[in-house]
Amino acid sequence: ASSRASRRTSTAVASQVRPGQRHIKRTIIDAGAKNAIIVDSDVDLDEAVAGVLESTFAYSGQKCTACSRAIVLAGVYDKFCDKIAQAAGAMVIGDPAAAGTQIGPVINAAAAKRIAGYVEEAKKSAKLLFEVDRSQLPAEGHFVAPAVFADVDPKSPLARQEIFGPVLAILRAEDFDQAIALANDTDYALTGGVYSRSPSHIERARWEFRVGNLYINRKITGSQVDVQPYGGSKLSGDGARLGGPDYIRQYTRPRTISENTIRHGLTTSEDAAEAEAVTR
Repeated sequence: ASSRASRRTSTAVASQVRPGQRHIKRTIIDAGAKNAIIVDSDVDLDEAVAGVLESTFAYSGQKCTACSRAIVLAGVYDKFCDKIAQAAGAMVIGDPAAAGTQIGPVINAAAAKRIAGYVEEAKKSAKLLFEVDRSQLPAEGHFVAPAVFADVDPKSPLARQEIFGPVLAILRAEDFDQAIALANDTDYALTGGVYSRSPSHIERARWEFRVGNLYINRKITGSQVDVQPYGGSKLSGDGARLGGPDYIRQYTRPRTISENTIRHGLTTSEDAAEAEAVTR
């Protein structure tokens, strides 16, 4: 099911009051993403390409923190597109249990059909940089052909809707201002990344790239519990930090107890013993 459908289902179930229920059900939802990696004009392109590829195609793109948009500055746009098309062609597709496999199947037939539909629709408006020959896909398993598109319209479904599969949309930005604007122009705000050597651009990304987790000069998948607790805002969730020290608090019910001890005083242990003796 899509993230939107899962979110609606979870919310609907939580809103139903069952017989005997005397508490409000809580829902903490990690509800989807359209994660972007900004590639600045001063980067080591080989490093950026490797990070974008792994962030996009590892787990067949079926990971909430996966990259689905690469926003590349104009100065390196053409070179980035050439390099990522070549690198994508070298990735190994097959049984995830086999050593060396980089891209496995997706979760089920429905997901494979939905992803393939997005790819076919995107071919009508974007430039197809790379797509695996479907005849090379394994016969068994729900495999889809990984695809990379360039010159993607920022308002197109490919750039705005969560596909949750091995599909990358590359968007061109004329400068870093536009790159930040494009990165934030989405209904989701879970994870993002920046490849840059510019201290000023990195500092701007820290403050202006509105995501729950921002990764600088590294891939955006593979967060570590208690090191990079993640969570997002907008339609990605309510900001709860999964894997962080405050996460358990989301499931607790706080209580406040107040006692006036000034007017009446406190009974000492001696007073209590005397009162008990009198009672006897």
